Amino acid sequence: MTTKTPAGTRRPYDNTLRRQRAAQTRDRIVLAGVELLRESSIRDWGGLTVRAVAGRAGVNERTVFRHFANEKELRDAVMFRLEGEAGIDLTKLRLEGVADATARIFRHVAAYPQITRPELDPTLAEASQRQHEALVSAIERHTAGWTGEDRVLAAAMLDVLWAVSSFERLVADWDLDPEDAIRAVSWVIGLVEHAIGADRRPPPVRRKNSR
Repeated sequence: MTTKTPAGTRRPYDNTLRRQRAAQTRDRIVLAGVELLRESSIRDWGGLTVRAVAGRAGVNERTVFRHFANEKELRDAVMFRLEGEAGIDLTKLRLEGVADATARIFRHVAAYPQITRPELDPTLAEASQRQHEALVSAIERHTAGWTGEDRVLAAAMLDVLWAVSSFERLVADWDLDPEDAIRAVSWVIGLVEHAIGADRRPPPVRRKNSR
């Protein structure tokens, strides 16, 4: 006997197929957003609009809005996809895994076009160069056995720490009191100074074998 489906009732496999297709469409939309970022920069989200994503995914804007309530929700989904591609799960982050997570993030970011920094005012550019040279010179006195590359790495890290932009981020993004921001940066600089003094150079890079 053939069992008839009552009128107006959908077969289970129809609903399953519908959900699968919806999931595939949503995934294609998110992937389109990731592809748009790969063409510009992972930090440049200006071009990540519903219209641009719809065009890249081959759907209309109405379809995008069926899966995402607004543009922010779409961007959030793209960000989660990026974190997944980098192998990052912030809900499971532990102290002993921060260094590894950082390496994963930076390697993922390195695959994207880098933002071209605006040219500095000549006075600022000259001051920056003098700071670089002063840091390398200060390190040289304690790193006789180090390679020039390792000295530059150590100097670069100190330069990042004492940069005005680092201070501004601590105050603005972390809502730190200026004196607390200074205390935090001074603490980490002290750790780097101690490592240099103890001849603890940057670890060797582990490069993938080229074929």
